[in-house]
Amino acid sequence: MSIQVYGIPNCGTCKKALKWLQENGVDYEFINTKDHPPSREMIQAWVKSLGSQPMRNTSGQSYRSLGDEKKTWTDQEWIEAFTKDAMLLKRPLFVKDKTAVLVGFKEQDEVIRQKLGL
Repeated sequence: MSIQVYGIPNCGTCKKALKWLQENGVDYEFINTKDHPPSREMIQAWVKSLGSQPMRNTSGQSYRSLGDEKKTWTDQEWIEAFTKDAMLLKRPLFVKDKTAVLVGFKEQDEVIRQKLGL
C-alpha cells in the first residue's frame, strides 16, 4: 500500500521529503492540507499513534498566535485546535495503512526507512 504524505506544496521540508521518496522509488500520495484538511477522526487517530506534542508545528504563525494556555492543553484540546487549523500540524505527516508513522523529516535515512516500513 502506498504512503500518504500530508503537508503543503510550498513547504521546504515537504519538498525535501517528496524528493527523497521519489529518489527512493517509494509510491506515495501527497495530500495538501490547505485544500483537504484532515478530519477530526483522522487527527484523533494520528494523535493516538504519535502523541500531540510531536505533531505541533511550533515554528508556524498559527502556533505563535495561540495564547500561553497552549502550554497546558490536553491531547483533546490539541485535537480540537488541529481540526480547526491544519497549519498547526507539523509537516510533512506520513500515514501508512491508515496509521500515522512519522511527522517531520529530520531523522536519519535508516530511521525514516524503518518508520515507513521500507
